Amino acid sequence: MYITIKEYKNYDKNEILNLYKSVGWCSYTERPKMLEHAFEHSLKILGAHDGEKLVGIIRAVGDGYSIVFIQDILVLPEYRHKGIGKKLVETMLECYPDVYQIELATDNTEKTTAFYKACGFLPYSEMGCKGFMRIKY
Repeated sequence: MYITIKEYKNYDKNEILNLYKSVGWCSYTERPKMLEHAFEHSLKILGAHDGEKLVGIIRAVGDGYSIVFIQDILVLPEYRHKGIGKKLVETMLECYPDVYQIELATDNTEKTTAFYKACGFLPYSEMGCKGFMRIKY
């Protein structure tokens, strides 16, 4: 297995929906048109490939100067725990070395907290901040 990280430019609906389904993100797969538009309007998208097979994705939104928000990080379950997610994050961060703030939101679990801390992120609370979110169901 040799994983390459490169910009994901050509949206493939089946490929993307299968990736999101594989990790159980049904709130996205139930809104395929929203997901397609989200990809079209992302600041940057990177894909992790095993040969020609898409095995992971990371998406960033924002202005690219004062803020970048890491929106999605997904890795196929059979490819997890191989450093692919971390490499996706590192590669995305290398694209924006001078951005004032890079943020993300994730599940509140020990596993995700440990992963993002290992990638250099801190919870808002450790910086004297609080995050808020509003979701349209």
